[in-house]
Amino acid sequence: MLRAVRSLPFLKVLAIAQIILLVRRHLVRLQPHERRRLAALVRRGPGLDPAEREELRGLVGKLEPGAFALAAADAFSPVGLPRGLRGRRR
Repeated sequence: MLRAVRSLPFLKVLAIAQIILLVRRHLVRLQPHERRRLAALVRRGPGLDPAEREELRGLVGKLEPGAFALAAADAFSPVGLPRGLRGRRR
């Protein structure tokens, strides 16, 4: 595994590290039991029943995917986001 990371250009490694930190910032919004449940539901994939799909939607909603997308775009965009959009991040 370490050999694969060493073969990547440094800026890609840096970008991956930034994404990991951004993901962590959003995952800590879930309680530990919610993170475990999210992982279990995701592993089941498309075989979820309607109640489980709704539960997954609720857990993903707590992660604020829109705020995550804005933060990722702001972090990696060469021009940055307009001020009005940057203010929506939490």
